[in-house]
Amino acid sequence: MSNSILTDSIIVKESLMELKNQLSFTKSVNRQYDDRFAVSGAKIGDTINIRKPSKYDVTDGAVLNISDSTDASVALVLDTQKHVGMAFSSKDLTLSVDEFRARYIKPAVTALANSVDYAGYASMYKAVNSFVGVPSASAFPSTLKGFTQAKARIANGGGPVDDLCAIIDPNVEASLVEGLKSLFQSSEQIKMQYEKGVMGMAAGAKFKMSQNVAKHTPGPVVGTAAIKTTIATQGAATVAVDGITGTIAGCYAAGDILTFDAVFAVNPQTKVSTGVLMQFVVTATTSSLTNEIASLPIYPAIYTTGPNKNVTRFPTDGDAILQFGAATTYSLVVAPQNLLFSKDAFALGCADLVLPGGMHMAARASDPESGLSIRLVSGYDIVNDRMNSRLDILFGWKCLYPEFACRVVGQPA
Repeated sequence: MSNSILTDSIIVKESLMELKNQLSFTKSVNRQYDDRFAVSGAKIGDTINIRKPSKYDVTDGAVLNISDSTDASVALVLDTQKHVGMAFSSKDLTLSVDEFRARYIKPAVTALANSVDYAGYASMYKAVNSFVGVPSASAFPSTLKGFTQAKARIANGGGPVDDLCAIIDPNVEASLVEGLKSLFQSSEQIKMQYEKGVMGMAAGAKFKMSQNVAKHTPGPVVGTAAIKTTIATQGAATVAVDGITGTIAGCYAAGDILTFDAVFAVNPQTKVSTGVLMQFVVTATTSSLTNEIASLPIYPAIYTTGPNKNVTRFPTDGDAILQFGAATTYSLVVAPQNLLFSKDAFALGCADLVLPGGMHMAARASDPESGLSIRLVSGYDIVNDRMNSRLDILFGWKCLYPEFACRVVGQPA
């Protein structure tokens, strides 16, 4: 049954429904919609503030020691606008909703959803400072060992482990399904693996395959990198490095993970050493100059005392620096960065774009439950008797709790 004409509100609502269904990584994270922008519309550069819980220090004895109650918040900047352009004729507007969805909405929104997913994944994995496995471009896990190791990493970092999601590369899913097909599990899970070739629930996590799993190319560091200057300041977020051979452009890449000799992570609650080297992530691609780097930016910032204590000691002069936990350089290994994470590790912020005047169609659809908002704007092309339209989404990504996530790369160690 055909409609007399498809309106802008019908088209944009159908588009929003389809977008919710098509998202993969994005669907598994914290999504925040800010209705303050609904009146006038948001623009690139607008900001959503997300509150984080305070941290406190535990003190022995009867004497009161008050920790400052500081409301911590992080700014999520709406810095990315993506759109899909479409054109359809006046006749197309008389199609049934189902026909119009199949012909125009689904392919357009599929492209838009993949763009949002990839933008998030490609930036978010680089903020995660923990990993397990041996980086490899072709060796994929065929057991759950790497993912259970990642779960342990999250638990040791104080993250929740009762509702985890694993986003994995298509090749990783194929390897896992083949490797686990003989294991005992529910008949429904076996049926799904056999009929659809997908993982489903396993090892306390919901597995999802995504073509948007990013691959990481480590920086081409050469030499025997070591700490040049002993750190002595709480909250230090850079280290000086020497022992590098020569001047190397992009010596360390954003997203590289480093460990420092004998600098161990501590339990965030008890402040007791976990016995595992603390992993730090490089936050910006940095070049070496004449065998050294004066200031290499890292996360997390280093604390040896107080409520933010995260390591057993400061890095000191001469401590070996290992890239991805090994003396071997991984500069030529382009490895998929599978992620195991809790929902609140990452956040997508979204707001209503402004509706321009003087258009044939201009409508927005927002869904506070899913945290999504999209806009449809159409103008009539009288020469070609068609409607030139665009679907837009304005969004920003933020890694809220890197400790709630862990990368799983290559085969488990």
